[in-house]
Amino acid sequence: MSTLRRRSLLPITLLLQLHILSGVPAPAAAKVPALFVFGDSTVDTGNNNYISTVIKSDFAPYGRDLRDGQPTGRFSNGRLAVDFISEAFGLPPLVPAYLDSNADISSLATGACFASAGAGYDNATSDLFSVMPIWEELEYFKEYTSRLRSFHGDAKAEETLSEALYIVSMGTNDFLENYYAMPSGDAARHAAAAPEYAGYLLGVAEAFARALHALGARKLDLNGLPPMGCLPLERRAMTGACTEEYNAAARAFNAGLRDLVARLDGGGGGAAADGDEEGGLGDGARVVYGDVYGAVEEVLADPAAHGFEVVGAGCCGVTGRFEMGYMCNGASPLTCADAGKYAFWDAIHPTEHLHRFIADRKMNTSLYVFL
Repeated sequence: MSTLRRRSLLPITLLLQLHILSGVPAPAAAKVPALFVFGDSTVDTGNNNYISTVIKSDFAPYGRDLRDGQPTGRFSNGRLAVDFISEAFGLPPLVPAYLDSNADISSLATGACFASAGAGYDNATSDLFSVMPIWEELEYFKEYTSRLRSFHGDAKAEETLSEALYIVSMGTNDFLENYYAMPSGDAARHAAAAPEYAGYLLGVAEAFARALHALGARKLDLNGLPPMGCLPLERRAMTGACTEEYNAAARAFNAGLRDLVARLDGGGGGAAADGDEEGGLGDGARVVYGDVYGAVEEVLADPAAHGFEVVGAGCCGVTGRFEMGYMCNGASPLTCADAGKYAFWDAIHPTEHLHRFIADRKMNTSLYVFL
């Protein structure tokens, strides 16, 4: 897919080659032996296949362009950004879902996904679809750490947990499926209360990051929200224009998350041993902000420059404006032949093409510090 990368961005593989050939010593503790993923459907690699929920994608045409064309539970036609990021660090090209009955601790030793499609920071969001709430994702990770210690021994397990990269990506469902989906009776009052709700979500995000840190995490990537008003499902029905109110909420949340990341990181790469007066995690922790909004915004602003042709509708279904989940199925007529031309696979989720662009962008702008 040579057309999918912006000229100013280095492809992931080239970025790694330049790092290796530069002769410049790698930063201390640069090794990333495993990747752990928490969040929603944009990063769920198949956990929802194994729980009782209607939020599933373990059927065609999901996974159509992934290896043998078999659905894996990923909400896309192929790989997700976390898969590309895993590969960029020299880890397996597909991050296994923790609940996958075929994934033993040997295959999970280099990474595991604990995300659940439909989840959010707010437990009420996850309850809407009977998916794993954030605390349950954490409980499964605690279980995983015990299994890893039994497999590797305490010393090797502790090294893996402290050197691994932890990616957290959620929040869109909290706004679109919970907050904005609930009738308010007063649109102005509803809009005015959005910052308060964002503040609540950021508080949960901080508590979650600190809980991961207590379990050994020292390299964290906290992802912001995309321009969620430009998702095909959320565009204006008559004009196809983005819903600016939702984009404004995403930008406000992202600004708060950036501030949180700066505070948790301690302002200096997490160098302090015991945190600091500003609330940094300490113990050598490094926290970075994953800018998803900027990457998607670039594609929407100039699709052709990044190898896209369609950004206002998804590939799957007749309209591409509301088909997702069970409405995006093998019987859906007129699903596009080449998903690589589309930014979105269904009415909500990116194509593999867009996922790879997001991964490239993140590797070039934030995750490179862990190479």
